[in-house]
Amino acid sequence: MSENLLEIRRASKVYQRGLLTSKATIALKEFSLVLKQDEPTILTIAGESGSGKTTLAMMLLGFTTATTGEVLYKGKNIAGLVGKERMAYRREVQAVFQDPFAVFNPFYKVDHLLTVPIRQFKLARTKAEATSKMEEALNSVGLRPEDVLGRFPHQLSGGQRQRINVARALLLKPRLLIADEPVSMVDASLRANILESLRNLHRDHGVSIIYITHDLTTAYHVADNIIVLYKGEVVEKGDVESVIRNPQHRYTQLLVDSIPWPNLDQRWGHSIRTSETTNPR
Repeated sequence: MSENLLEIRRASKVYQRGLLTSKATIALKEFSLVLKQDEPTILTIAGESGSGKTTLAMMLLGFTTATTGEVLYKGKNIAGLVGKERMAYRREVQAVFQDPFAVFNPFYKVDHLLTVPIRQFKLARTKAEATSKMEEALNSVGLRPEDVLGRFPHQLSGGQRQRINVARALLLKPRLLIADEPVSMVDASLRANILESLRNLHRDHGVSIIYITHDLTTAYHVADNIIVLYKGEVVEKGDVESVIRNPQHRYTQLLVDSIPWPNLDQRWGHSIRTSETTNPR
């Protein structure tokens, strides 16, 4: 029987509105899911702003804790991880956030962003080995090291910066990647490259990905399964193609109706390939 990589058991997150009031906001309500260790997958968590999807991401990354319920990683509650176990969790569960600009310190070159995790987790014994690992990670996301190493963030495009974030995560050889709206702040012409980097990470390295988005267009073409959240509650879940082609909940139908490509059989990103080949950034 396969051991679970990640198991969320009826996790809820409640925020009190103030010290002098009993009113509360339920950001996430009794959310559950299971990801198997030997069955890497890409799971989309879809919903509009305020649906609870980012609260879920913050919970998985340990930035907040569940009010009720629990989050288990390899059978252990992440809220109780300390020492080496917590360090291992931080290494094996990585994130790519929405804003490719906020992650970078403008005063440091790209090399610094990539060498910090190498030093922190002791991934290389020598400078040459560290450089080799950085170059390998950059090549894996479709970036030429000579185009980005030695540069400051303002010298790179949003698409390049986001792929560097994926490369940084790849350095640590994660088991699970939390991708929170990773393409929502980059040009449409660059989204296909970033999504392809995520697919390659999943296919070539066996990484499970929780892909958080409000955009069902990208979800349809990157994910295996989908969970739709509305006001903190799961309203629909299942195989991504079945859910999007035949939505059962009216909220899911509203999300589907917002898809700009009416022909779901057309591969997302096909119409922008020409612009990508003329501008690799």
